[in-house]
Amino acid sequence: MSEQYVPPKVWVNDAAGGNKWANINSPESGARFERELPIGEHPLQLYSLGTPNGQKVTIMLEELLAAGVTAAEYDAFLINIGESDQFSSGFVAVNPNSKIPALVDKSGENEVNVFESASILVYLAEKFGKFLPTEGLARTQTLNWLFWAQGSAPFLGGGFGHFYAYADEKQEYPINRFAMEAKRQLDVLDKHLAQNTYIAGDEYTIADMAIWPWYGCLALGYLYNAAEFLQVHTYTHVRRWAGQVEAREAVQRGRIVNRTFGEEWEQLRERHEAADIDAVLANKPA
Repeated sequence: MSEQYVPPKVWVNDAAGGNKWANINSPESGARFERELPIGEHPLQLYSLGTPNGQKVTIMLEELLAAGVTAAEYDAFLINIGESDQFSSGFVAVNPNSKIPALVDKSGENEVNVFESASILVYLAEKFGKFLPTEGLARTQTLNWLFWAQGSAPFLGGGFGHFYAYADEKQEYPINRFAMEAKRQLDVLDKHLAQNTYIAGDEYTIADMAIWPWYGCLALGYLYNAAEFLQVHTYTHVRRWAGQVEAREAVQRGRIVNRTFGEEWEQLRERHEAADIDAVLANKPA
């Protein structure tokens, strides 16, 4: 950096400059404008974007449908965070934290609002009795790794990803700091997966669904164009697991929902029925 930053006595929100992503944020929470959320025909209404956090939930929903849980049919509406959709009055009513994803379950007598991706995964797993062991060591292990992902991924996304890929100026100190942490986390997973087929053991669970969109995609070279920089090829056990999860049909379906970037065959702004995904994936190269 050309000159050393000295923090003022009182912080003032003038540091974002012209950065598109930094300017989204504000020190104040709450709605910025009035707009109701759209509502589809299914009991489960998802409001999201196809980022890693959003993919967790759409993968879970597609896994439930693949497992024969017809009650998991859902509508997925796009929340474009670049256009500040997450600050509408309708979205804030579901998630006061204004972050995707958010789920509304209209199946019961009273609507249930669920936010935070891990909370949604647990909610759906317990509602439908799938992908989360009900007791014992297997349940504890699943929740251990689910919460590990919730605590660790911000270092990868908001930390490494922001400074390596999105910040206006490449700064050595934050990139080095978060690269080191991202590689440490990959090493934690690699050593664990050397002894386990899936994250929680021999069974595929919501822990895999939570971790794959971040660390699986990073290991496969899909995140931040950082595969060479982080030498992801050295994490052989993570890459084995990542490829195994990616091969699941429900993962391939769920990862494209509410996605607005990438190849044409992996973009689906909204999902209201299975045929919506079928039509997009039909264009996937052989």
